[in-house]
Amino acid sequence: MSNGAQALVKTLADAGIELCFTNPGTSEMHFVAALDGEPRLRAVLTLFEGVATGAADGYARMADKPAATLLHLGCGLGNGLANLHNARKAQVPIVNIVGDHATWHVKYDAQLQSDIETVARNVSPGFVRSARTTATLCVDAVEAIAAAQAHPPQVATLILPADVSWGEGGEPSAPPVLAPAPCADAATLAAIADVVRSGAPTAFLLGGRALREPGLVAAARIAARHGVKLFAEVFPTRMQRGAGLPPVERIAYLAEMAGVQLAPYRHLVLVGAKSPVSFFAYPGKPSDLVPDGCTVHTLAGSAQDAEASLDALVTLLDAQHSEAQRQVAQRPARPRGRLSAPKLCKALGHLLPEGAILIDEAITSGLMLGAMTQGAPRHDLLTLTGGAIGQALPNAIGAALACPRRPVVALVGDGAAMYTIQALWTLAREQLDVTAIICNNAAYSVLNVELDRVGTQAGGPKARAQLELGGAPLDFARLAQGMGVHAVRVDSAEDLCKALDYAFAQRGPHLIDAIIPEALAGTRRKLLPWLLRSLPKLPAPLAQALKRKIAP
Repeated sequence: MSNGAQALVKTLADAGIELCFTNPGTSEMHFVAALDGEPRLRAVLTLFEGVATGAADGYARMADKPAATLLHLGCGLGNGLANLHNARKAQVPIVNIVGDHATWHVKYDAQLQSDIETVARNVSPGFVRSARTTATLCVDAVEAIAAAQAHPPQVATLILPADVSWGEGGEPSAPPVLAPAPCADAATLAAIADVVRSGAPTAFLLGGRALREPGLVAAARIAARHGVKLFAEVFPTRMQRGAGLPPVERIAYLAEMAGVQLAPYRHLVLVGAKSPVSFFAYPGKPSDLVPDGCTVHTLAGSAQDAEASLDALVTLLDAQHSEAQRQVAQRPARPRGRLSAPKLCKALGHLLPEGAILIDEAITSGLMLGAMTQGAPRHDLLTLTGGAIGQALPNAIGAALACPRRPVVALVGDGAAMYTIQALWTLAREQLDVTAIICNNAAYSVLNVELDRVGTQAGGPKARAQLELGGAPLDFARLAQGMGVHAVRVDSAEDLCKALDYAFAQRGPHLIDAIIPEALAGTRRKLLPWLLRSLPKLPAPLAQALKRKIAP
């Protein structure tokens, strides 16, 4: 006869869950012990819960199925919340298992007692359940697995009391039967086809699975046939791009720039994406980025099959024989001289390996990354979907485990890296093929921009001190070496390229501590010239429109 934990572990494995990212405590010991009896479920230890949850997110993005997490009580869940928030916004499947005190121990209000369900609902609003008995535990687990893989996918949280885990009489449950996502209905398809045929300026905003190759090709056929513009959401969960794939312009992070991008269009068709809004509110500026006079339509929402809906629309618009535009193979030249943020992006564009998984959490330092890598060999791009920093290094763990034959590159700012620096230890322990590049500019550069954009006066020394990382220099190369990761520090483009050559030639974890000047001067007067230098060349009318929006 099995105890609850043993039955639960078998239920997870029977449902196809192959990985569990753990940071366990006393309440989870029976689950930990049960792992030895189930060879199909691999357990990966992390030293911080935010690494476990971020790794599960990265795995789900690349494997298209859930991993499990194992967290210790409400405090452990709290430590993992930021990356669960990113996973929720990315709409990826995760089975989030949180240990709890034994049911009869709760009334004593022990030191680690907390309201786990309330905490979990912030990141797992669609499914939170506390298992009550050993006999029904695996039924609860199967329902959690089904909820995680619903349409759209989500974080499903199962709370596991210790006595339910150790209790005898556990019975594994059969895997859930999953229904396919529905396609757009005939009326919707006909309405969108009429919009496209109208000849009015029309743009498609692609998100979710519409940013995989089948969806991109279908959308590009429509664009070629009918002249629509293709955009991608600003922070895609997973976007396939590079040479041979249809190029798609991402909506800009800055609301001023996004407004310029969308201004020419009278119709905006959403395909697996939300209607665009400003990342933050700003005094005197709209939060809704859809321009006046532009009508928003939805071809496929997040609960629908975006790829199938695009295919159906291609047929309806007689675009199946149209030639989709493809990105030509084109790499930038090898950069030289003192290292800068644009040169760092240029080096990646010059050297990015075929089939790489590129994770971008570089914030300001990565502004040129899209332009410099668009003609690189095919790769997948993962981005900071929820805005909670500390995602890239944990995502890299999950992505590398999901795709062990593909190189993973994580580009991350120095401030963001410090949130989940413990990920380096797991990279070393698991010997994962990840190259982490830390943009070490000793500042939260994006906040220097935001300080001005929210309408404050020029920041004084106290204000600026909250946005700078100077005074106690961070040596990421030594931090990485202390956790068993090969690491070098570079401050020239030549040394960066040499370090990348080595990292891409030698499997295993590597870290490059890239010393670059602060990306932004942090004043409104200097913001516009910096933007126009850093972004791909804009047509003159768009540059003038942007100038009017940003200039004081």
